Amino acid sequence: MAREAKKDPSELSVEEKLKALYQLQTMLSEIDKIKTLRGELPLEVQDLEDEVTGLSTRIEKIKGEIEELKSNVTTKRIEIESAKASVDKYKAQQDNVRNNREYDVLTKEIEFQTLEIELCEKRIKEYTAAIASKQEEIEQNTEKLEERKKDLETKKNELDEIISETKQEEEKLRDKAKTLEATIEPRLLQAFKRIRKNSRNGLGITYVQRDACGGCFNKIPPQRQLDIRMRKKIIVCEYCGRIMIDPELAGVVPEKKLETKVK
Repeated sequence: MAREAKKDPSELSVEEKLKALYQLQTMLSEIDKIKTLRGELPLEVQDLEDEVTGLSTRIEKIKGEIEELKSNVTTKRIEIESAKASVDKYKAQQDNVRNNREYDVLTKEIEFQTLEIELCEKRIKEYTAAIASKQEEIEQNTEKLEERKKDLETKKNELDEIISETKQEEEKLRDKAKTLEATIEPRLLQAFKRIRKNSRNGLGITYVQRDACGGCFNKIPPQRQLDIRMRKKIIVCEYCGRIMIDPELAGVVPEKKLETKVK
């Protein structure tokens, strides 16, 4: 038996288009429920990953600053040794001076080199204190980093568990939705997606409930309800812009008004 050729989306009747849209809405709503089940976990995982990266970068930066400070300490110690050697040299020269003027010049040089030694020692103390402070900062950040890594691992495990439970179902729904989208006229599909994106509850199409829009619950005039039941044209809610269909097309049994008999 030959397979029935698929209809071109533009050749579908209004009723068929509305039915396809409602089926698509149902699938997308199920996907939304799966996303809701995951809750804020994906964002929490992302935030923790960013924080872990930030802390790691911060620690590496501080380590670089410590190395620079250690290098400065080494430089100052070399300068101290050089200044001490100069002091010893000038003192030795003082023993062989020929006049007071030469003696005074050497004395000033000794004083200058002594001040250089004191200044270098002061700088070394400052650098050493800064190193100690930064090492303490590294310890604090490392401790915080380990805590965040544990939190991240816990959140990732929670998310992976939820994803593993729902992944197969979500993939099936997405495949079905993609197949269904191919049967819907592009302009209509684009309009539906735009309406759905702008709606708070994610509904782009809804059915009439108790003479009102099922999306915004505003009353629908009787004539408009009749037009919706006729399924001859695409009708949108004049208040919220959602596409309207009748309950029967949505597969919903409309509520019957109970009549009370008065004796």
